[in-house]
Amino acid sequence: MNETPRKVEAESHVLQIRKIGNSTGIILPKDLLARLNLKEGDKLHVIEQTENAVKLSTYDPKHSKTMQIARGLMDEYKDTFRELAK
Repeated sequence: MNETPRKVEAESHVLQIRKIGNSTGIILPKDLLARLNLKEGDKLHVIEQTENAVKLSTYDPKHSKTMQIARGLMDEYKDTFRELAK
């Protein structure tokens, strides 16, 4: 498998933690939201990295694991679910 490494271009943004009403948060620039296809109300999951770093992701590993289990159960008991659906 001779794969050429993908070139990933990262654009850096500096975000400031601010007081928003009675809370504290960060504001994401419009251009970043557009590029990431995010809108108000979307959820970002914080994944702690090494050396005081964090990763924000729309991917929820807990939900993914739950769906994997559910798909396995549906596959295993497909006949039972088919009968129950009648």
